[in-house]
Amino acid sequence: MDYKKRLQEKELAFRLECSGAVLIEGPKWCGKTTIAEQQAKSVIKMQNPDKREGYLQTAATKPSLLLLGDNPRLIDEWQEAPVLWDAVRTSVDERQKTGLYILTGSNSVDKSKIKHSGTGRIARMRLETMSLFETEESNGTVSLSELFKNPKKNIEAKSDLEVEQIIFAACRGGWPGFLSRKSDRAKLQIARDYIDSVCETDISTVDGVKRNPSWAAQILRSYSRNISTLAKTSNILQDVVSASEAISQNTLDSYIQAFEKLFLIQDIEAWCPSIRSATAIRSGKKRGFCDPSVAVAALGLNPDYYMTDLQSFGFVFESLCMRDLRAYSAAAGGKISYYHDRYNLEADCVLHLRDGRYALIEFKLGGHEIEEASKHLLEIKKLVIEYNKKSAAPKLREPDLLIVLTGTEFAYRRKDGVFVIPLGCLRD
Repeated sequence: MDYKKRLQEKELAFRLECSGAVLIEGPKWCGKTTIAEQQAKSVIKMQNPDKREGYLQTAATKPSLLLLGDNPRLIDEWQEAPVLWDAVRTSVDERQKTGLYILTGSNSVDKSKIKHSGTGRIARMRLETMSLFETEESNGTVSLSELFKNPKKNIEAKSDLEVEQIIFAACRGGWPGFLSRKSDRAKLQIARDYIDSVCETDISTVDGVKRNPSWAAQILRSYSRNISTLAKTSNILQDVVSASEAISQNTLDSYIQAFEKLFLIQDIEAWCPSIRSATAIRSGKKRGFCDPSVAVAALGLNPDYYMTDLQSFGFVFESLCMRDLRAYSAAAGGKISYYHDRYNLEADCVLHLRDGRYALIEFKLGGHEIEEASKHLLEIKKLVIEYNKKSAAPKLREPDLLIVLTGTEFAYRRKDGVFVIPLGCLRD
């Protein structure tokens, strides 16, 4: 399989320059090991069946021996021997160098077996599934980082993606494994296999708590029905119970927390500025996944279904946009939230960068909603400006960018300053 460059290769190199070790986190099958191998100079794979027992015996006797090798040294699936975490931390302290180790693996480790958090020695880096730019489906003619640098520039670009291609990309997902599969059917199967693996095995191994696979699958189906909405967990519980699954709220919360530890569920928090009364702004979580294909697979649907139900696909499209925005803004410390108040004024996404700059973004698959979406964004900007004029409190920064992210063909800047950008044009 040909390796496709990942956007966060530069981020990994930078983290290695700054820290003694880097832990790459993210959902399984998102490419953590592969991106690490591009920069590692030696590798040890703890789950290698031919060597695993020997590695474990060495780890139990003298774990520092497993750290011997050219640096950066990749320790894949380090959680197989949790003592390696403290061995890495100790080595970093003793050698006083950066770029020594890369750790990959899951969160399924008994924290009582780790003596130190690794703070100041082991940096953490989040990896997402592949964005449309990384899979070479977005032509990348519009750079998000360049827009933040020059928010008044005019843009002219054209997406190569038809709606049918966007639907397929969302249903297939950004799992790197699809690159080696020839048929569309085989590519779509990856997300389904992922769901089965999570429900049958990972949901219990992530924290050592035995859980019911059928309950896990039903919870994921309910979550998927509510993707990109503000559904309360009580509504999800009612949905699960109505499907003959007699579980409690505490049990549901336990499953959701396990899914979060697996980086599968990635809910979106609310942005609550002081531009409205606190009672006017909705503050619940917007339901989301690490990849839109999770929702599609959990519901047992396929691209053909969404071809005839674009309204339902709109929620999946929002999840697709969120995934790509996380990837494109990762290097700048991007954090995603949403704004929605009881007056139905909303921004589907508020993208904050580490330095304080931020964008208000609406997601619209088709072109007929661009005008209304633009009005929403302009109204929120107006509220910020009016708040700053009236309030004696510290001023709120005005949004640096207003963007309507679409599934349409052309990218341009409107006369009112709102950018209309097809997802098939966007890159980091």
